[in-house]
Amino acid sequence: MYRRHILTSVMFMLCVVVFFGIIYPAIVTGVGAVVFPWRASGSLITRNGQVVGSSLIGQEFLNKQGNPDPRYFQPRPSAAGSGYNAISSGASNLGPSDPREVGFVPGLNTVDLNGNTSATNPFATKDDPYCVPMDASSGSPQPSPSAGEKFAKNSDGSYQCDPNTVPERVLAYRQMYNLPASVKVPIDAVTASASGLDPDISIANAMLQAPAVAAARHLPAVEVITLVKSHENGYQWGFLGEKTVNVLDLNLALDALHA
Repeated sequence: MYRRHILTSVMFMLCVVVFFGIIYPAIVTGVGAVVFPWRASGSLITRNGQVVGSSLIGQEFLNKQGNPDPRYFQPRPSAAGSGYNAISSGASNLGPSDPREVGFVPGLNTVDLNGNTSATNPFATKDDPYCVPMDASSGSPQPSPSAGEKFAKNSDGSYQCDPNTVPERVLAYRQMYNLPASVKVPIDAVTASASGLDPDISIANAMLQAPAVAAARHLPAVEVITLVKSHENGYQWGFLGEKTVNVLDLNLALDALHA
């Protein structure tokens, strides 16, 4: 009797493995290749016979020094590995009050030099009142300072701040695109998506970048702004989310201008 039950269990397991592990994936893959060939193959974009990216996965546009190339529109920050690594897809998973996300906010999560709760931020700098300091030896951000710990400082004596907090990203964004402090920075410009692979940015983000990109390419700003508008994607399903633009698609269109 037990042998019959064991045999039945083994046969059932083999049937499940064959159907769901071989037959079903083969059918889905085959149907996808026939009905949606471009999407099934990764939505890859090619130029001159070479793959330059995917419309579904964001990528960085850097110059030879490894810095953001001012001639191109830049994607939103990524928490996927070293940046847009599909193998490491994911978010930072930091809470909304975590200093590594929002910095040291007085009355919320601020601590003093000894790690005790503080009403003011002792690490505040002239530009960043929410500064989270960097450890002097490891160079890593210190959201929980301890007594006697040494922190990295700039030549003027101010603390070096974690560049990945939202306040620091806002400062860097304004500096890169020559924006005054009164300009509100779009949230997608300073936060990563849930996947870390978002290929799109908001229209507001693209419009703020457009004048600087135009200047770097010696193009009229109106020409680049018009290009952004012509590559605008509507709301998902007609009503969800907000209007966006695909960064890779837009940058390829930039390269095609006056080519």
